[in-house]
Amino acid sequence: MMRALLVSLSFLLLSALVTASSSFEEKCLAFRPEEIIPGSTRNVLEYVAANTTLTFPDNAASCNRGKQAVAANLCRMALSIQTTRVSNITFEAWLPEMWSGRFLATGNGGIDGCIKYEDLAYTSSNGFAAVGANNGKNGTEGLPFFNHPETVIDFAWRSLHTTTEAGKSLAKEFYGKPHSKSYYLGCSLGGRQGIKSAELFPDDFDGIVAGAPGVDFNNLISWRARFFTITGAVNSTNFIPAAAWKTWIHDEVLRQCDTIDGAKDGIIEDPSLCNFDPSTLLCSKPSAIISCLNAQQVTQLKTIFSPYRFRNGNLIFPAMQPGSEVFAVERLYAGAPFAYSEDWFKYVVYSNPSWNASTFNLTDTRAAARLNPGNIRTYPTQLQRFEKRGGKLLTYHGQQDNQITSFNTARWYDDLKGKRSPAAMDEWIRFFRVSGMNHCSGGPGAWVLGQGGNAAAAGVPFERHRNVLSAVVEWVERGVAPE
Repeated sequence: MMRALLVSLSFLLLSALVTASSSFEEKCLAFRPEEIIPGSTRNVLEYVAANTTLTFPDNAASCNRGKQAVAANLCRMALSIQTTRVSNITFEAWLPEMWSGRFLATGNGGIDGCIKYEDLAYTSSNGFAAVGANNGKNGTEGLPFFNHPETVIDFAWRSLHTTTEAGKSLAKEFYGKPHSKSYYLGCSLGGRQGIKSAELFPDDFDGIVAGAPGVDFNNLISWRARFFTITGAVNSTNFIPAAAWKTWIHDEVLRQCDTIDGAKDGIIEDPSLCNFDPSTLLCSKPSAIISCLNAQQVTQLKTIFSPYRFRNGNLIFPAMQPGSEVFAVERLYAGAPFAYSEDWFKYVVYSNPSWNASTFNLTDTRAAARLNPGNIRTYPTQLQRFEKRGGKLLTYHGQQDNQITSFNTARWYDDLKGKRSPAAMDEWIRFFRVSGMNHCSGGPGAWVLGQGGNAAAAGVPFERHRNVLSAVVEWVERGVAPE
């Protein structure tokens, strides 16, 4: 009798869930998002069942996001939204059936126009109404910026604000009530976007996770462009091959700095304490070419691991931190122009597709900073409005970041802090340095902390001690700050 009763209850529960999902699907397919958002055109409206793998045949190949597994039942909406008469963004909203009442916007990376579907899937599966956009252009190349200043403005700040306003309106209409709290999740360029939002639109988000933020963007672009002029091309006389960086140069960095923290584990715990001296790699004989460097190559290393300065000594951008070389060589020291920087100077700073990256110098650095296209710099030394309205900001940076030196985030935090006490800063902003972490993800350290979708969240419970997004939620909603 009892077994029959349990079977009946199970059947009733299953029937109720099936009915609820059917009702959600009908509600989704009957929704008309283009009628809610002015200046929008609908591209996609579909119900997506849990455990579906979505494909994106129209997505730019350079984004490398052709498909995405989805863990929750959700209503997917894709719109084209006009930002001006001559510019628009491609927008996505993933609204889950089991909604927590929380809203979240996702960021981008590099100079790209790639929606991070992995972040939409990750956050919607945790109950957030999640949105993202292509930042005004498709793909990772800079050509769409060429002679399109409104697209640059979209990229700098307008796309995220437009996305946030549209997403909140759609969630309110779809669920029949407004969101309870609003969040942001991004890394690299996405980290910069979050900080720019706190600066320009302090009411957009209650909590922001901004990883490895590309703050001081114009000088970051110049810092990256400079590496090609340091290393020379692959076939140049003093070019240092990748194999050397990944083996004995990296080994020497570790030999000098790994044990500063008292543990020999292949991780430089705090690279700010590492005063790497590359002169130990100088060849004893001019003919020696194995496991040693000539004088010009030693100078290259000294330059790379030193701050970038004007001739008067004023800082442009901090040094690359030692320990990052294994992966930094794949793009920054690869003997070719760093693509993002090259495109930015060609299509934004100079509007000249013929600009030659090998001629880069301090004049170009000054030109980029002076232009500050779209007000993209993002280096606030106070975020008073965001702080006053109770906003919370968690920023983190991997200590062997191979694309943006972690020293720059420490510099920005110190400038933001000014003369204030650490306790006063801790009320609204927390900065975490993640040892052994590369750029946003990867590395020999403990880098999987729920900072994004796919591998960054694999196996990480949505729990504040192990997940940065959950930590910000707890901070905003319960006043429990992350330690």
